[in-house]
Amino acid sequence: MTPEKKAIEELLPDELLARIRARAAGYDERNEFFHDDLVDLRDAGYLRLFASADDGGLGFGLRLAAAAQRRLATAAPATALAINMHLVWTGVAHVLAARGDDSLHYVLEEAVAGELFAFGNSEAGNDEVLFDSNTVAEPLPDGSYRFTGTKIFTSLSPAWTRLGIFGKDDSGAEPQLVHAFITRDTPGYTIRDDWNTLGMRASQSNTTVLDGVVAPAERVFRKLPVGPNADPLIFAIFACFETLLAAVYTGLGERALQLGVAAVQRRTSKKFDGRTYAQDPDIRWKIADAAMAMDGLYPQLDAVARDVDELVDHGGQWFPQLVGLKIRATETAREVVDLMLRVSGGGSYFAGNELGRLYRDVLAGIFHPSDGESAHGTIANAWLGPLDD
Repeated sequence: MTPEKKAIEELLPDELLARIRARAAGYDERNEFFHDDLVDLRDAGYLRLFASADDGGLGFGLRLAAAAQRRLATAAPATALAINMHLVWTGVAHVLAARGDDSLHYVLEEAVAGELFAFGNSEAGNDEVLFDSNTVAEPLPDGSYRFTGTKIFTSLSPAWTRLGIFGKDDSGAEPQLVHAFITRDTPGYTIRDDWNTLGMRASQSNTTVLDGVVAPAERVFRKLPVGPNADPLIFAIFACFETLLAAVYTGLGERALQLGVAAVQRRTSKKFDGRTYAQDPDIRWKIADAAMAMDGLYPQLDAVARDVDELVDHGGQWFPQLVGLKIRATETAREVVDLMLRVSGGGSYFAGNELGRLYRDVLAGIFHPSDGESAHGTIANAWLGPLDD
């Protein structure tokens, strides 16, 4: 066993994964947040994964964090997806620090102290994602900012203690995008109880309404121009978000393949004289298709995460690599889950079946940024240049 694999299995031992997997169906059925999973993960040190050992953390880089999230997602994808948001912010702090920027070191310190970070960036109708915002960021005389707007898909809504938000300041000669953190006890926001979805239900990614919430000056950590730019924060967010998202869906696809294999080895066929469906050539083809698809994903995930850790300079190909990984992971997982449903029989169609839940969970992948249209545009621009005016 490699030292990396040993570290992951010590962080997420089989017995912990079994407990988390056993709760997943109930959380999904009740549309309930994963409170007990969060307690277990906090006790295991999962929230301080990116902090250095000197700061009281585990000293993981993005490669090990992605491997941990892949493993966690085999037990409970919705839990892993929501925890991703905390790991993205702590990962951003880690990636920036590795490149000489300690501006978010306090994020790592607070994660070690037990704070839980969440993302309040997504907005309905804003397909510019990080490059524009519908939220108004109003500057105040003391350097603080008042934010007014509506954020969607705010995972960890019942439990976060720190929320990263951003909005647009139009008060100057040039508009600026202002990034800041607020705390749970900051007045001026409302969390709607509106997370009643097809899948990923335990993430409880409710809508958050910012109604003049004020972020103090010391928690305003970036002001950037509208539109794409080369600030290291943008790279760090994309690198951590896309890679860790891909890790979750890779774990989901991995688990679906395991369930499909178990099903065809268990189910018997009259057509094959009572032998299992593992002897059916058509079924074997589908299993092989799924396995080959997953086998192509594991090394890509590992290589992208490793290159972030090792400060590899891919230049203009970095963003195509990141969005390409996200698209491949989410689409491959969808294909694998679909194939495993086809080989597993009608039992997977019943409520409470794990594979049926994965079928619903995996659909969320099409909604996470970057979506297919955006990713293809990014990659086409990298290879062909921008469209003519």
